[in-house]
Amino acid sequence: MSKITKKRNWACVVYPDSAPSDWHDILKQKGLKCAISPLHDSDVNADESEKKPHWHVIMCWDGPTTYSVACEITSQLKAPNPMPLESIKGYYRYLTHMDNPEKKQYNQSDIIHLNGFDISDYIEITRSEILAIKRELIKIILENNFLEYSCLINYLYNNNMSIEFDIASSNTIFFNNYMQSLRHHYTKY
Repeated sequence: MSKITKKRNWACVVYPDSAPSDWHDILKQKGLKCAISPLHDSDVNADESEKKPHWHVIMCWDGPTTYSVACEITSQLKAPNPMPLESIKGYYRYLTHMDNPEKKQYNQSDIIHLNGFDISDYIEITRSEILAIKRELIKIILENNFLEYSCLINYLYNNNMSIEFDIASSNTIFFNNYMQSLRHHYTKY
């Protein structure tokens, strides 16, 4: 990779057996907005052998930065060289294998956000994605028997589901009326 490549967003892989014990603190002290995947400890290679446990890390700078600067960070983390990100949204989804059903699925609420990282700052949601999220929110409401809007909001907040939180809080009347209708439905029968 050219040493003069400049990108705002970089990713790296960190291995538990080589990372310093304070590697989260190193990232915090740099002030970079970061997202860290759950520990990927159940991944397999194409030949079915187990992959070495690892974390995926997204690192975001305020402006374009060079490969060399990103390498300075990965060097401190004892991680392999960084790679530039073309899509934070796509890589963020990869932190839990969201779009790879053949791989082990990791819990979105286990993603660690440092220094104010919020995925909603980096993506634009399409109308079809909003509708899909609304369907997912209805599924969450039904699976958890939520009959109060505050229960839904607390669930999303406590599970670091910022995009879903944004959709739910932007559609208060819809979700409040939906749960009110559920309450009336349940008391009738």
